[in-house]
Amino acid sequence: MAKEECELEFEDFLPSMAERLGATGLIEELCKGFRLLMDAEKGVITLESLKQNAAGMLGLTELGEEEAVEMLREGDLDGDGALDQMEFCILMFRLSPELMEGSSWMLEEVMGKEMVGLLLDITNKKM
Repeated sequence: MAKEECELEFEDFLPSMAERLGATGLIEELCKGFRLLMDAEKGVITLESLKQNAAGMLGLTELGEEEAVEMLREGDLDGDGALDQMEFCILMFRLSPELMEGSSWMLEEVMGKEMVGLLLDITNKKM
């Protein structure tokens, strides 16, 4: 039996959220999203917490093992097998092409120019 490929598709709401909330508001919302998905004891998003919380809290019952592993792999910048809050926020920006194109002004507003340069360097190396 041939293995059927399943790809989850998401509508990208980040650009409209950024426009409506501003940079600080968007970052606050991303942090809330991180807290919904993280393992409360470990303070990071693990494979187990992603699968459990995506299904339970967000209703993403179709998120399979492969998709969850791929999400973690793509966002895990330090190689520890989990996503901390910064890695999660960077991943959300990277997954939004429209937001990535115009994101530097938001990051500068929230974090300052030096941190933006560092984040963009890290992101570009990972891609």
